[in-house]
Amino acid sequence: MNRLRNKLVLIFLAATLAPLAATIWFTASLLEPTGLIRATAEIDALSQSLLRTSQEFYHRACDDLKRDAQTGAAQPIKYTSAFRTTWPDPIRSFAESAETEHFLPSGNEGDHLLYLVRHRDEVWSYSASLGGVATGRLKREIGVARDLVDAAQERDLRRGFRLTYILLATAFWLTSLALLVYMAHRISRPIQQLTAGLSQLASGDLAARVPAPGGDEIGRAIQAFNHMADKLQESTERLVYLRQLASWQTLARKMAHEVKNSLTPIRLTVEEMMARYDEADRAFVEQAAQIVVDEIETLERRIRAFSQFAAEPPVEPGELDVNSLLQERIAFLRSAHPEVAYDCRLSGHVPHVVADQDLIKGILTNLLENAAEAAGVGGRILGVTAEQQGRVSIEVHDSGPGLSEQARASLFQPTISFKKRGMGLGLSIARKSALLSGGDIELVKGELGGAGFRVLLPVAANGFQTLADRG
Repeated sequence: MNRLRNKLVLIFLAATLAPLAATIWFTASLLEPTGLIRATAEIDALSQSLLRTSQEFYHRACDDLKRDAQTGAAQPIKYTSAFRTTWPDPIRSFAESAETEHFLPSGNEGDHLLYLVRHRDEVWSYSASLGGVATGRLKREIGVARDLVDAAQERDLRRGFRLTYILLATAFWLTSLALLVYMAHRISRPIQQLTAGLSQLASGDLAARVPAPGGDEIGRAIQAFNHMADKLQESTERLVYLRQLASWQTLARKMAHEVKNSLTPIRLTVEEMMARYDEADRAFVEQAAQIVVDEIETLERRIRAFSQFAAEPPVEPGELDVNSLLQERIAFLRSAHPEVAYDCRLSGHVPHVVADQDLIKGILTNLLENAAEAAGVGGRILGVTAEQQGRVSIEVHDSGPGLSEQARASLFQPTISFKKRGMGLGLSIARKSALLSGGDIELVKGELGGAGFRVLLPVAANGFQTLADRG
């Protein structure tokens, strides 16, 4: 259950529902009641009907008055040109126009009808009562009704706008809610993954990693977690390896002691045999004694290797120039392996490191000796120095056949050798020395087609404290 996402959604609902409800209530309170809307519609229909009726009544009255004027039933008032200056304004306006006849309301608020007819220079005016119907007042009242209807329709239009606003506000709110749910899922999912990764790491799964979503705060937190997990896994692997070395060292000391105790009486016995042998058996005894002596020397060599592996040399760290150290080791071994071509690719900006000089010399000697033996006659060896993620690396590459999968799986394990005269302790001692110096040795892809090893050492500026100092 995604609790963080649900909390974000609840916060959004609490922050937006109250303002949305208040907005809808306030907008709804501005709407007209339904009865007023119906009354406006009835007034609209009544005013339309009354307007049509008044227009029909007026046209019928005009027709009746015109007919009476033509039949002589109505007597006109004649306005002659001699008295033009005394004519009323409606009569003068008609005379000045191009019309031959004209109807217009007159009387009290239009309760009479005038019919004006042009006769040469004279204007005849016929008049008739409209039966008390004041057309002016009726027209004014119809106009007021129409104004009310128009105002109501305008308010109804505003009501439509309000409804549209409410619908749009609701749609925007629902869209915002959907976007919030999506964004809350996007935000909470990396946190869920980080929490799951922490749980896996706490349960002992050192390979637990979380994909980083981006460069924001959560992404940087996940990157920090992955970096911490990498360092924890690296430190744990080193600690496990050192514990294994401690166990192997204890076993090596016991074996060296027991074998050495047996070798001494064997050597003395053989020497006694040589002193007492008979001339008749001289050849056989010398051959047998030589075989025993050779085997004893082989055992003694193995004992010295075990003793060296089991020893705990004092670590005296100091600042070292890895470029000079690598060049010195290559120059030292070039005369011992003239059949191999050596080359260096040194970084001009590599900083000094903090390490024990004798231990680092031993590491480089072991790696360069192994590389020369693997490269063989006409082979090549490349030494490389560089700065890598706050540490200095020294790489040794050879043009030999490379390492098999079996050799890669147990490369740094003691008593495992893939060379004819190897003891299987050289790389174990070299890695132990690197760990005691605060670094490590790892297998890398060879640049010359064969094997490649990388020695990592702490930079002097970091104030590094070695494992030996901490122990």
